[in-house]
Amino acid sequence: MKKLKGLGGAGLISVWLSGFLLIALSFYGTLLLSPSLNNPSFHQESSTAPRITIFTALHSSSSSFISQAIRSWLALSSQVTVVIFTQHNNYSPSFTDTFGSRLVLDSTIDFTFLGTPFLHSMLARTEAYVSDLSVLIDPHTLLLPDFISALNHAHHLDRDWLLVSSSANIPRFPFHWDQTGRSWRHQDNGKRVRFGELQKMISQLNSSGGGGGSNMIMAWNNNVDSPLHCGVLPPFLYQRGTHNQWIVNEAMSCERRFVFDATSTVSSVLLSNVTEPKTRNWEYIGNSHLGKLYGSSSKSYALPKLLKCNKRYIFVTASERSIEPKGLNVGFRRREKISACVSRSKSRSLKLDPVRKDEAMPALKFPYDLESLLPLVADKNRTVVLSVAGFSYKDMLMSWVCRARRLAVPNFLVCALDDETYQFAILQGLPVFFDPYAPKNISFNDCHFGSECFQRVTKVKSRTVLKILKMGYNVLLSDVDVYWFRNPLPLLHSFGPSVLVAQSDEYNTTVPINRPRRLNSGFYFARSDGPTIAAMEKVVKHAATSGLSEQPSFYDTLCGEGGVHRLGDDRCVEPETNLTVHFLNRDLFPNGAYGDLWLKEDVRGECEKKHCYVLHNNWISGRLKKLERQMMKGLWDYDASMRMCV
Repeated sequence: MKKLKGLGGAGLISVWLSGFLLIALSFYGTLLLSPSLNNPSFHQESSTAPRITIFTALHSSSSSFISQAIRSWLALSSQVTVVIFTQHNNYSPSFTDTFGSRLVLDSTIDFTFLGTPFLHSMLARTEAYVSDLSVLIDPHTLLLPDFISALNHAHHLDRDWLLVSSSANIPRFPFHWDQTGRSWRHQDNGKRVRFGELQKMISQLNSSGGGGGSNMIMAWNNNVDSPLHCGVLPPFLYQRGTHNQWIVNEAMSCERRFVFDATSTVSSVLLSNVTEPKTRNWEYIGNSHLGKLYGSSSKSYALPKLLKCNKRYIFVTASERSIEPKGLNVGFRRREKISACVSRSKSRSLKLDPVRKDEAMPALKFPYDLESLLPLVADKNRTVVLSVAGFSYKDMLMSWVCRARRLAVPNFLVCALDDETYQFAILQGLPVFFDPYAPKNISFNDCHFGSECFQRVTKVKSRTVLKILKMGYNVLLSDVDVYWFRNPLPLLHSFGPSVLVAQSDEYNTTVPINRPRRLNSGFYFARSDGPTIAAMEKVVKHAATSGLSEQPSFYDTLCGEGGVHRLGDDRCVEPETNLTVHFLNRDLFPNGAYGDLWLKEDVRGECEKKHCYVLHNNWISGRLKKLERQMMKGLWDYDASMRMCV
């Protein structure tokens, strides 16, 4: 204090000026160092910023377009996490390492055999992630910072909501993120592009009319008590049309959420030079069929719009009336400003076509037959897993398929015995073909073992296996009531050529497993070689003239009547073709009566102790009893009400 007194007035002024200069320099330095203030792409976030998870799905390997899109999403906020649903998780480490822990690859959803993801499975899986807001977006869509602003506004609404927005289609986007990930730069000259310039360009592209429902962004607040819509979402194929319109219509008619169009306030770009194969048109037709079959609404709704007028968000109805803030007495000058704002935004809105339930739909024509499916489905050993099913067993078929998917066994084929099963399997994304020679009028409930229906149906299986063998492919025939614990193919391949490997139907533990007529034709592995094909031709010929099912024909042809060609306790040798038939170990491949496994309290646990590969749900009469037993014992992998794997 004494020193300050000695400085006099001039000295005090000098100290004050020096202090003020230091404060100014410090503030200027803060501006330079802060990306949130220096770059409009980054926003200073409070501790209450919502956690946002952006979901998308990929059909194929990553591209530069997808990387650009992901960069734009992660740059929106540090609270953003990206989840990519992908079938194989086969992306290079460099791709995932680029984005760090905020990018998650998830392969637990359902896909078709061609790799198209199912939307209902995706949306069900989103519930496993903890976040305040969820976003569903096309993987080729770039987002700009005003998307976060719109989400933040919606986040503070006092009710549950669903935001939808259409993206501008741009064949070539001439900008890219720089290495810092903080700004856009022009691809030609490398100059930095400001957010306002990008926004203006997107606005001009939208001036000719809003986008359609196919390139829609959807975002919603997460509330377990408020689903997006009422009812069950059909098994729509993602990005194959219809489902966006369907969800919006159902959400509007359900009235549990406030649904609004944010196209006028969200800047987004869809890189539209991504093309789909021409052979995939049937997927769009399939979605159209589902949209017509399911849901309660065929009405086309005019959505309220979210606008930004004079830096303030407002909601406007289709009649151009402001509906926010509620109860506010808006003056004349403010009404004029709102009207001008609405007028400017007229060209930027989402165009949704109604899901018309009264229109005739084109036929759902699947462009694949058995011959064209085989090379698509077969594994590297030219092996397929074949199952045959009619409509009464469609749910058990799907449980079997779900189990195959869970065990990463994608090389399965389905032979449909009727048109209903064929159409059902197509919509479920299965590699299915129809057998035109299958018996007609298959009983729904009375096609169990020993029935006339069963005898006619089983003969389809051996004919189809023989046909595939002649095309040069190995076949593992598995009935849909065979529950798989492990993938048996590596073991079955180890038996070598000229060996047909089959399950034994013998339940008595004190007798040989190759006793007469104990070959189970519901689970066997046949190679595409000369001896096997010749032997299968004899089986099919024998079954064609038999009044029984195909199962006795297998044993009598390959092991001889009464088992005269048996060798030891677990084999037979067919003398004319020299084909060996090997009966599988019952501990590893138990039938439905062996060891009373189905009577155990914990069937799965007992089978895991034995290291079972499969367990056959046979030796029980009647479809309903078979279904009940498998479900009650917890060996069921399909939710029929949701039409998805569990």
